[in-house]
Amino acid sequence: MTISTDILDPLNTIEYPEEDDLPMAEGDAQREYLSYATIVLRIFFQARQDVYVSGNLLIYYEKGNKDACVAPDTFVVFGVDNRDRGSYKVWEENNTIPAFVLEITSAATAARDRRDKPKLYQKLGVKEYFQYDPTGKYLKNDFLQGKSLKQGKYWDITPSTLPDGSLCLFSQTLNLELRLYPDKGLRFYDPISGELLRSHKEAEQARLLAEQTAQLERQDKLAERQRVDRLEAYLRSLGIDPDKIV
Repeated sequence: MTISTDILDPLNTIEYPEEDDLPMAEGDAQREYLSYATIVLRIFFQARQDVYVSGNLLIYYEKGNKDACVAPDTFVVFGVDNRDRGSYKVWEENNTIPAFVLEITSAATAARDRRDKPKLYQKLGVKEYFQYDPTGKYLKNDFLQGKSLKQGKYWDITPSTLPDGSLCLFSQTLNLELRLYPDKGLRFYDPISGELLRSHKEAEQARLLAEQTAQLERQDKLAERQRVDRLEAYLRSLGIDPDKIV
């Protein structure tokens, strides 16, 4: 006789929704940076099969309790399969907790991002928790803040200021810098390659710009060569050898 595993373990019968019915980030700025952060980190770690990057996905951290969940705007987990999921159930992932979490703060999430989520992420053991407020209305002191877990407690990550005045916070878990530019807002920066992390759209725009710049340079060189040829032809018409002119 075969006994159903659901009877042996009634917790298996519990359904864990893949949506929490909470509002998404309500502003264009919040949506833009949420999308940017998740996409560029996926691209950055795409060659690694032991890193999972996602965003606005429900994380269930207590088996049998469908209310014990949180949906970070962007998070990175090390040591699990890089594959698509409908939700992230910690007990099905060898109890592996995200190492990095980024929340894009808005009016609807500001209180939770400042008060509730640091306590939860600290309790769960999330190594780094960053908050970014594109509008500057909801975070106290700075647009960008980061916390690092040490001995079970969060400590503020000390920011540095770049020569151009941009704010910079270093993520040890990602080995990347989170930079806050006056004109571009939040960007991830790879200190090893010395390049900003770009989305597919930004990479394509950069490629097109480089091609246009190269084309303009070729046109300028051609125009200059034609100008020189015309000048030399004119000098020869006057009986002057341009090659002998010092």
